[in-house]
Amino acid sequence: MNSKTLHITNGDFTTNYLKNLQFKGDFITWREMLCEGKTTSNVGSESFWKNRFQFFEKNYQISKKKFIAYTVKEYKTLCQKKEHNEIVLWFEYDLFCQINLIALLSWLKRHRKGHLISLVCSGKVNTSQKMHALTDLNEAQLKQHYKNRILLTQDDIAFADYIWQLYCSSSPLRLETISKIKHTTNLKYLIPALEAHLKRFPSFENGLNTIENTILETIAQNQPKTKQKLIKYLLKQENDYGFGDLQYQKSIDQLSDLFETKQSILLTKKGTQVLNNETNYYANLRDDFSYLGGAKKYNFLHYNQSNKLLQITS
Repeated sequence: MNSKTLHITNGDFTTNYLKNLQFKGDFITWREMLCEGKTTSNVGSESFWKNRFQFFEKNYQISKKKFIAYTVKEYKTLCQKKEHNEIVLWFEYDLFCQINLIALLSWLKRHRKGHLISLVCSGKVNTSQKMHALTDLNEAQLKQHYKNRILLTQDDIAFADYIWQLYCSSSPLRLETISKIKHTTNLKYLIPALEAHLKRFPSFENGLNTIENTILETIAQNQPKTKQKLIKYLLKQENDYGFGDLQYQKSIDQLSDLFETKQSILLTKKGTQVLNNETNYYANLRDDFSYLGGAKKYNFLHYNQSNKLLQITS
């Protein structure tokens, strides 16, 4: 574990875990969630960070001081780290991590050209069907993952950069085309993450996306006592997106007219109708300032039965 190694991790839990296991080298924690809110392709630029701060301020009431200290400071430290022999990226299989990963690779393509870049990516372990986070792995498993880390080729990095450009474009239709083509790449979890991303656009059937429908289904099936217990159910059963409490809380709040809290949380009559595709909730949710990457969320519909996207406004 060379001291000339720079480790860039997906979050503080991973960084602290690696340090506790005495991995040698320098550490940068990539503290972003580019799977949410509007993104632009010029990672690290002044306009990029301005846009991201506006999203966090509006949606999560993050102060400028906290945003700079928590996110931008780490990025500025990354800009200063140029002397390393190898850059090791520690990211997971889910959408949250995969979008952050391709944004970072886009930046590295421009600013660390020629550097040795490798990837430690958790997901399936041996024959297990369960998907694992990096911090789920024990010490022996994590060190084996590191030993078997994947050296990313220039083609891998160029592919990640290309997908990032498409993700930041105003239309997800080209991403949909890409997701249906078989690719030879070491980024083996990227295409499944893109497929999950496309299902975040509102459905033709009832106007809710897959996450919002999952929330209603979880309420109907489990009748949780509180929103906190509802979130625990969601965190336990949903692995594709890698979302945390804050992301689910935001979605739950947007659906508040579809459930009521008595002794437990129950769907309203309208909530049941929406879940059963008997009525469409699209008009209630539509927001012209809601983005997924570079695309306006409500400018596209996802046909669940045919698994296709349709642009409905220009």
